[in-house]
Amino acid sequence: MSSPSRRIVVTQRFFDPAAADLLSRSGCEVAICEPPPGKADGDFTHEELVELLSGAGGWIVGHAKVTRELLAALPGLAVVSRRGVGYERVDLAAARDLGRVVAIAAGGNEASVADHTIGLMLSVGRRFRESQALMEAGKWSILMGSDLYRKTVGIIGLGRIGRSVVKRLSGFEAEVLVHTRRPDPDLAQTGAVRFVELDELLARSDYVSVHAPLTPETKFLIDARAIERMKPGAILVNTARGGLVQDADLLAALQAGRLAGAGLDVFVSESDPGFQPVTEKLLALSNVVATPHAGASSHEGLARTNWIAAASVLAVLDGGDPPPECVVADGRPRR
Repeated sequence: MSSPSRRIVVTQRFFDPAAADLLSRSGCEVAICEPPPGKADGDFTHEELVELLSGAGGWIVGHAKVTRELLAALPGLAVVSRRGVGYERVDLAAARDLGRVVAIAAGGNEASVADHTIGLMLSVGRRFRESQALMEAGKWSILMGSDLYRKTVGIIGLGRIGRSVVKRLSGFEAEVLVHTRRPDPDLAQTGAVRFVELDELLARSDYVSVHAPLTPETKFLIDARAIERMKPGAILVNTARGGLVQDADLLAALQAGRLAGAGLDVFVSESDPGFQPVTEKLLALSNVVATPHAGASSHEGLARTNWIAAASVLAVLDGGDPPPECVVADGRPRR
């Protein structure tokens, strides 16, 4: 690939002036192509993306699928930089085969998502949605909720966000159980967490919070069988990826009173429209507190991820490397 174009296309909302200025001051042409209201860049068609990205050397992307077909249609696209940390929608093998770089905004959003996770735990446990609905109906009835203080909290997955949630739980004096493929003996020695098998975590936890990556192995990790093993009256929180939880099974468990409630920032229907009726039924439940995949969307969190995503693009266009923790695929010839 010859020297890549310095035209950068951004297909995300809330790309702040500071990040855009970082690119502009480095000689880049910045084209911000926001999706229509109520849509995300994952709703752009292949043809629309090809048109938007024609002549671009860099792409700052949200949830659009980055396929082999798309990359092949854009031979000048040197770097795809996700404003986020998940990359299950990117064909990494294709990126390597075609000589592209794929980066994530590692270190940018974990604080925001961890805060959001704790907020959902508190909101569901203390029944905020139900209480406000009663007040709006003129009924100032007091609903008995549950503390997070000194409860047992199960964390599934211990990446950056999972670790950030663990730190926050120390202030609640919670007992933290962790299930992960790679237990951290140093963290275990601190006494902050105890590493356990998934069955024990589900059986003992008052709150279960999912933070695993979405892979073929983890799809529907929390299904009817897993929910049946959960402590009766527990609360499930998912701020990771739709598809880690089988939402139809969760809906059935909530309707049956098996769980006390759920805090959900992600849904299967985000990638599978066939699940939209399930999502709508979940949203209608008074003991579900939901947000529209907004866990990372604080002013501060987006400013951090915008900056990291922009800096990764610049590093590649300048012939260098993004920070190692940000690189998930690099198909450039070895230098």
